[in-house]
Amino acid sequence: MAKTNWTREETIVAFNVYCKIPFKASSKTHPTIIKYANIIGRSPSALNMKIGNFGRLDPELKKQGITGLVNGSKLEEEIWNEFNGNWEKLAFESEELIAKFQNKKIEDIELENFPEGKERETTVKARVNQSFFRSTILSSYNLKCCITGLSIPDFLVASHIKPWSKDKENRTNPRNGLCLNSIHDKAFNDGFITVTPGFKVLVSNYFDDYSNEKAVQEFFMKYQNIDVQKPERFVPLMEFLDYHYNVIFKK
Repeated sequence: MAKTNWTREETIVAFNVYCKIPFKASSKTHPTIIKYANIIGRSPSALNMKIGNFGRLDPELKKQGITGLVNGSKLEEEIWNEFNGNWEKLAFESEELIAKFQNKKIEDIELENFPEGKERETTVKARVNQSFFRSTILSSYNLKCCITGLSIPDFLVASHIKPWSKDKENRTNPRNGLCLNSIHDKAFNDGFITVTPGFKVLVSNYFDDYSNEKAVQEFFMKYQNIDVQKPERFVPLMEFLDYHYNVIFKK
């Protein structure tokens, strides 16, 4: 007999998937949908519909005129209200459930050089949260660097706007992230470029001494004052962009 009512655990996993896949790309044939549908024992069509149901609750999509599916359940609203904004809880609890559905422990994910005891637990949680953050950021930007448009996954980085070490509460917050290529990620982290609250790239005066170099022109100077590509969801918060511009950027 086909399943009917979704459980709380299945719905939490569905919200995890909602964060990991570009909303416009979601379909019953998408590999990510198929993968997680098999894990929780639902059909790809059912999971894809659940993604659409979560879309109706997302104010960022509504601003773009995207309404998601019209109907949904009370449970979806409860999960949305519980986890939207509580990203560390969502990341770890949902990934723990995904492991449980596969009769595994969350430690079974590929982690090297595990410490023991309490330090081991902290390491597992940090790695799980980092993986969730990366997946969420890259999907929000449709797997493209927001400055250059580069779309080769191996060169893309989920870059924290307010550094990991400076804000423990927002380490997993997808609104504290940009999708950058590895070169611009390094430059951004070290303050050689920034993204303003108006979503424009600013290049540090540091490069003035190298302005005659073709590589500097190609990698940095030509992006001065261009608009970055905003994400489909999880648009960066002004407070994080302000912090980077005022504290980290080398003016």
